[in-house]
Amino acid sequence: MDSLRREVSKSDSDFKTSKEWGEAGTVIVDRKMAKLSALIKKEKMQLQSKKENSNKDVVDEDYVNHHIENDSTPQYSDLEKRIKEKELKLEYYNVLKEMFKDKPSIDVSKYLNPTMKMQDEKKKNNNDNNNNNNSNSNSNSNNSKKNESEKPPENFNDQIKLIFLSLMVLFALEAFIPGDSMREISWQDFYNDLLSKGYVEKLVVVNKSLVRVVLNDNGKAQATVDSGKDIFYYFNIGDIEVFEHKLKTAYEELNIQNQLELPVIYVQEGNWGKSLYQILPTALMIVGIIWLTRKSAQSAAGGKNGIFGISRSKAKMFNSDTNVKVKFNAVAGCDEAKEEIMEFVSFLKEPSRYERMGAKIPRGAILSGPPGTGKTLLAKATAGEAGVPFYFVSGSEFVEMFVGVGAARVRDLFKTAKENAPSIVFVDEIDAIGKARQKGNFSGANDERENTLNQLLVEMDGFTSSDHVVVLAGTNRPDILDKALLRPGRFDRHINIDKPELSGRKAIFDVHLKKIKISDDIYDLKNRLAVLTPGFSGADIANVCNEAALIAARDDSHFVALNHFEQAVERVIGGVERKSKVLSPEEKKTVAYHEAGHAVCGWFLQFADPLLKVSIIPRGQGALGYAQYLPGDLYLLSEQQLMDRITMALGGRVSEELHFKSVTSGASDDFKKITQMATSMVTQLGMSKKIGWINFQKRNENDLTKPYSEDTAKIVDGEVYRIIQESHARCKKLLQDHAEGVEKVAQLLLKKEVLTREDMIMLLGKRPFPERNDAFDKYLNERDNNPEEARI
Repeated sequence: MDSLRREVSKSDSDFKTSKEWGEAGTVIVDRKMAKLSALIKKEKMQLQSKKENSNKDVVDEDYVNHHIENDSTPQYSDLEKRIKEKELKLEYYNVLKEMFKDKPSIDVSKYLNPTMKMQDEKKKNNNDNNNNNNSNSNSNSNNSKKNESEKPPENFNDQIKLIFLSLMVLFALEAFIPGDSMREISWQDFYNDLLSKGYVEKLVVVNKSLVRVVLNDNGKAQATVDSGKDIFYYFNIGDIEVFEHKLKTAYEELNIQNQLELPVIYVQEGNWGKSLYQILPTALMIVGIIWLTRKSAQSAAGGKNGIFGISRSKAKMFNSDTNVKVKFNAVAGCDEAKEEIMEFVSFLKEPSRYERMGAKIPRGAILSGPPGTGKTLLAKATAGEAGVPFYFVSGSEFVEMFVGVGAARVRDLFKTAKENAPSIVFVDEIDAIGKARQKGNFSGANDERENTLNQLLVEMDGFTSSDHVVVLAGTNRPDILDKALLRPGRFDRHINIDKPELSGRKAIFDVHLKKIKISDDIYDLKNRLAVLTPGFSGADIANVCNEAALIAARDDSHFVALNHFEQAVERVIGGVERKSKVLSPEEKKTVAYHEAGHAVCGWFLQFADPLLKVSIIPRGQGALGYAQYLPGDLYLLSEQQLMDRITMALGGRVSEELHFKSVTSGASDDFKKITQMATSMVTQLGMSKKIGWINFQKRNENDLTKPYSEDTAKIVDGEVYRIIQESHARCKKLLQDHAEGVEKVAQLLLKKEVLTREDMIMLLGKRPFPERNDAFDKYLNERDNNPEEARI
């Protein structure tokens, strides 16, 4: 015990906690000591009783203590062993009690379990040695460190709260929930094992449904011997009168006189543990429902994500405070459209300049054109320079699964815009809600899209419309929009943004090349690249510049050169080179003669597009060959030009017919193109004498019926067949006349895989016709005059 006392005292310095720990420890230890003393007393009585019953000498308390102290093993070794263990525990708790009184700052949790090991003495000695060394070196520093060590950690209060909360829960569970010492028995067990043997002191009837059996000293001792711990018995009764009758009958059977009958006490108690278990799940469910309801209500009231905020507009607002980096100087290639949009901005900034002349600002403008031409970019530039609130929203954001949401969002959008007038509203992809309304609703269902469109029409030009809210919209399909949406008063201006011409492409390249580290002069480079990219949109040009920079970085080049841009153009047009797709020698030969047929036809046809490069390296998803032509910016196509294009497209199949016994499927895409061109010539362009000057264009793409009779259809089919047959015969004669040139081109393709215009001139000579594309001719002449550049 002395060593234990020293061990505990030595560990005290490691635990600097609140004073309440010591007080709480004293209370807990007192309880444990009282319970342990009672158990020791009972077990000693049981041991004495057993020895008396076995006709042995009475073993007094000193005798038992003597055997325990000398670790002897009497006849009743199990019971004596339990008594010895409990007395050791009792002495341990007594040491703790004295320690808690003398040193209330000790950590109780360290010693409440008697089987817990003390801290490692070696570690303690090392800590003590370190402290001594520090004190010898610098006493002032040691004192300051000691004061710091006595400070509780930052999260100490949270730990104390958590520990006391846990203790409260444990005490509550211990108080209200029956433990293992409560044992339910039947009436027969009560009668045979307890009542008949005289172990019962009294009975307590609780709530007229449960009988608690209170044992006398002999009964308690016997229960402890049988189970090794204190046991309390109870049994359930169905009816109090039945219980009293059975008890009276038992007295009679056991010959128990009236004066010896057991006292029966009737009490009313609340079973808090049972009630808690019954109420707790329901209470938790109710609390959870209330919490979810409040959470949903807060979300609905506080933002757009709630169920009651679904009707709010999802438009994003931009103003002078927001950092929009896109300005009008970043928009190129669409000067006319930019000028008209800038006029809207100018009116909103200086309305008096126009109002004094009696002018009214247009209510809105619709931007239409192919994808990638800069419609949304113009809107971004407007937001960056307008100086007024700019609301950006997509047409699809008005569409929702709930009825009426689209119209409600339109109202909310224009309400916000009017409150912040003057302002601009931009609806991107307006065709999502602006499609033409049907004349009849055959399904009978509500059309949510039409309701949204009707609300938009009212807001743009109705009784509550505002002159200082300008509506801009962008779409790729102006032909499918409702006429009421396009009329003056709503969208007064229709701004068509087409793909840029040569000058527009130069301006776009000028914008993007400034961001790239190039080796050539930017003026010369942008002119050449503009010629190389006919039909490219602004987005395509931006992609070319980015791809060229990536290719240069991949090649570890210090600058982005012209050859990098040419590779980027090829990648955008034909796709990435698929060098891993290896063709068999027969297939490679077929592709070579196929592409040679196209190249030779185009070289000797006057109105064919100029050839820049031809290759038999597979590209994209299905193309096994690739030819790059540079058409000029043409606005009118003659009949002869279309016939030359059809003839050139047939060059690949005709070349296969002339050089191989059988043809392949490589010309399927060519057939699709020539059929479309020939059909357009007959049904839309009036280039057939039999059909005449009639346009048989379909009303829409989904129309499955032909806009002409069966007799006319036969004439149309005959004219389309005639045009293709004439082109085929012409192409066959051309290739037969230049069979040697086809052979040279095909053999060099098999050798080099890629041929440029310079290679074609070397093999076939210069084209017999002057180039119609002046810019292209100038670009090629400059390359021809520069041998080093021609070899790139």
